[in-house]
Amino acid sequence: MTPPASAPRVHFDPAEMEVRAFYRILNSVVVPRPIAWVCSRSADGVVNLAPHSFYTVACVDPPVVQFTSVGRKDSLRNVEATGEFTISLTPENLFEQVNATGTDFPPGLSEAEHAGVRLEPSERVSVPRVAESPVALECVLHSTLRLGDSTVVLGRVLHAAVWETAVRDGRPRIEHLKPLARLGGNEWSTIGEVKEIARIPYRTWTDDPSIGERVRGD
Repeated sequence: MTPPASAPRVHFDPAEMEVRAFYRILNSVVVPRPIAWVCSRSADGVVNLAPHSFYTVACVDPPVVQFTSVGRKDSLRNVEATGEFTISLTPENLFEQVNATGTDFPPGLSEAEHAGVRLEPSERVSVPRVAESPVALECVLHSTLRLGDSTVVLGRVLHAAVWETAVRDGRPRIEHLKPLARLGGNEWSTIGEVKEIARIPYRTWTDDPSIGERVRGD
């Protein structure tokens, strides 16, 4: 069988492009990105709430999550100052509020207040969490890592607070969380179709040749 010809490609070289131009390329291809709705408090007591879409799990034991501050934003300064923060899941029904908290308000103003986002006390940290989010992770600062113009913030998770109605069989369920995700430009996404498939143990793969044949399309 003759393999199909490779599709033509457009090539982007970061060494030959302006930083923001290549940043738009990365944002468009590293998708979808989960959003950390980071709540923090300044040393003066001002609460900040901001979405960060460079966000993932960093470690299982101990449980550590990470988000990246592109530039020195209020979230980073506050976490460095107090050592605490919460990350709330960004649910679909708060789409406009999540976007609004990304507005470049001056440091002395509360994004949550201006966007109409209700906060509630956390269990283990002094920083509040988003009351209308089905999941909140309460974190203390583990460490930071400076990379060029950005800083990776790693937080140890002390507590996860999940709506009782969103938990089934011992874990939060995606159909109840309905998270938003970031795409390229001003594009966002919802979860859309959810597909489920089990991992294939190697022994099963070797015992049943039809599995490989089906996957390869032989």
